[in-house]
Amino acid sequence: MEIEPSSSGAAAVVAAPATKTWGGLAGMHPAYFAMVMATGIVSVASYLMGLGLVAKVLLGLNVLFYVVLWVLLLVRCTRYPERVKADFLDHGRSVGFFTVDAGTCVLGSELLIVGKLWLIPAILWGVGIGLWVVLTHGIITALTVKQVKPGLAEGINGGWLLPVVAAQSVASLGAQLVSGFSEARQPDVLLFCLVVWLGAGMLYGWIISLIFYRYTFFPLNPSDLAPPYWINMGAVAISTLAGTMLLAAAERSALLKELTPFIKGLTLLFWSTATLWVPMLVILGVWRHVYRRFPLRYDPLYWGAVFPLGMYTACTYRLTRVMDVGILEIVPKVFVYVALGAWGLTMWGLVRQLMRPRSGAPGTRMA
Repeated sequence: MEIEPSSSGAAAVVAAPATKTWGGLAGMHPAYFAMVMATGIVSVASYLMGLGLVAKVLLGLNVLFYVVLWVLLLVRCTRYPERVKADFLDHGRSVGFFTVDAGTCVLGSELLIVGKLWLIPAILWGVGIGLWVVLTHGIITALTVKQVKPGLAEGINGGWLLPVVAAQSVASLGAQLVSGFSEARQPDVLLFCLVVWLGAGMLYGWIISLIFYRYTFFPLNPSDLAPPYWINMGAVAISTLAGTMLLAAAERSALLKELTPFIKGLTLLFWSTATLWVPMLVILGVWRHVYRRFPLRYDPLYWGAVFPLGMYTACTYRLTRVMDVGILEIVPKVFVYVALGAWGLTMWGLVRQLMRPRSGAPGTRMA
C-alpha cells in the first residue's frame, strides 16, 4: 500500500490553469468523493450539536464540491477512458468509486437535515440506489473474474470497506426520507432499507476479517497504513447511524416494530465495534507518524479519515436519542470538534497543495 503525492483536487478546476490540471486529472483518485462524504457528515454532526452556522457554511461548500467533482469525473472519463478503465479493474483503486455513491447519499442527508429539503434528497437517494447497484455488481464482478490478481497483503486495505459505507448510506438516507412517502409506501421503503442494512452488515463481517488477518499475520510498514484504514471504524459507525434511523422510523412499519429488539441489539453491536476501533486506530497512527516518522502531508485519501470522525459523532448522538443512553452524550460533544479540526487541517492541506507551483504529478494509489 503506497502513498504518492496527488495533484488532483476538487478546487483544481477553478484554482489552477488547465495546463496544470490535466496531468493531475488523469491520475485523479476515484475516492476523491470522500471529500463530499467528509464535509457532509461533519456538517450534519455540527448541526446536531447546535453549530448551525458552521453546518450551513459546510453545506454550501459541499454542494460546490459535489458539482466540481462530478465535472472532473465526467471530463476524466471522456478524456482518459483508459485510465478510468484501469482504475475500475485495479484491486486498490476500484473500490474508491464507491465514494461517488456514498457522497451522493451523504449530501442528500445533509440537504435533508441541514437544508430542510426533501425532494432533492429524494432524487439523490434514487441516484444513490442506481450507483450502488451498478458499482456493487460491476466492480465486484470485474475483480472476481479477472485472471491476474494481487496477493492479499497487496490487494486489500481499509478502502475495501467502502462498499459497506455506500450501502449503509443508501439505507440511512432512505430511512430518513420515509416520512415523505405515502403511508402505503412507507413499509416498502423501510423493508428495502432494512434489507440493505442487514446485507451491508454481513459484508462488513466478511471484509473486516480479511483486513484484520492482513494486519496481524503479514508484515506491516508505515506506508501500508494509508488513511483509508480509518474506514475500519467509519463503516460500522455509518451502520450504527442507519440502525438508529430504522429505529426512529419503526412505528411506520409493522415488521420493523416486531424486529425492534433485534435492530437495537445489532445497532449497539455496530457502535461498540466502532468504539473499540478508535483507540487502536489512534495507536497505529502514532506508531506510523511518531515512532516510524512517516511524513504527514496532504493526500486526497485523508478525507477518508475525516469521514469516520464525523460519522462517529453523528451516530453516537443518534444512539443516545433512540436508546436513551444519556451517559454517552459527552462523546459527540467532544468528537464534533475533533471532526471539525480534522476537516480543517485536511482542507488546509488541499489549499496549500493547490497553491504550490507544479506541472502535474501522478495520482494517489489506495494500495
